[in-house]
Amino acid sequence: MVFTVLSAMGVTAGAHRLWAHRAYKARWPLRLLLATLQTMAFQNHIYEWVRDHRVHHKFTETDADPHNANRGFFFSHIGWLMVRKHKDVFEKGASVDMSDLEKDPIVMIQKKTYLVMMPLLCFILPAWFPVWAWGENPWTSWYVASICRYTVSLNFTWLVNSAAHIWGNRPYDAHIGATDNKTVAILAVGEGWHNYHHVFPPGTTRRPNSATIGPICPLLSSIWLLNTVSTYLTSLGWAYDLKTVSADMIERRVLRTGDGSHPLSKKLDSAGDHHHHPENPVWGWDDEDLTEEDKKLAHIVNRKTE
Repeated sequence: MVFTVLSAMGVTAGAHRLWAHRAYKARWPLRLLLATLQTMAFQNHIYEWVRDHRVHHKFTETDADPHNANRGFFFSHIGWLMVRKHKDVFEKGASVDMSDLEKDPIVMIQKKTYLVMMPLLCFILPAWFPVWAWGENPWTSWYVASICRYTVSLNFTWLVNSAAHIWGNRPYDAHIGATDNKTVAILAVGEGWHNYHHVFPPGTTRRPNSATIGPICPLLSSIWLLNTVSTYLTSLGWAYDLKTVSADMIERRVLRTGDGSHPLSKKLDSAGDHHHHPENPVWGWDDEDLTEEDKKLAHIVNRKTE
């Protein structure tokens, strides 16, 4: 369980929120820690993970989306990793800027050493530790702590691409495929609130609370982790500039395009019919198509200068 949660933090707080969406900034000690944990997860190195995810957000549910949910549950869950990518993924994906990762030495070192470090961190270390710590049977340790842990973790992560684009509520925008799915949120360490994630500038976080996501999920969420330890990390100078969306902006979007499932829609007027999607979807905070107006709507927590 410890290895599962740690590797999940490397993906959710690291590859996803920090590197793919630039939802916050981090000094090198935190980036090094998250890169190590992300290597333990074995979901491709950071550079490849981020490239696929940015293309997914930029061209969601089109042929240029690496795991296009319109091609069915199996394809978006695992099939996209078993076949050759659609030509649009290569052609349109080439337009996504990756220069920020190319300038990050930790990301590039991880990319170069991945084939050596990944087997050690993902399989050998988790299997060895129980044998060393309490004399576990080596075969049992290998099967449970390495193979089963890895297989289960992968499928929980893939549910964000598959189930959270098919089943669930759409409290913020009823007109897009991504959904808020509580089961996926629990299994995928807080990443199942996918309707929210695709509606607002990617990477913005919200503070979990029992009214919107239930009492269990905050304890399993990378968003909760970032919020909870932000004071400590800031005092160390490790993490800062966490982007969040104002309550007013969320409320207005719920009423304008939500499907009526959000608690706010029951307290206030019903959602209107007006609907607007940006002509140029964005992958995160350094996307050139993200407008200055959208940037001004975000709240910056623990702001620091470089």
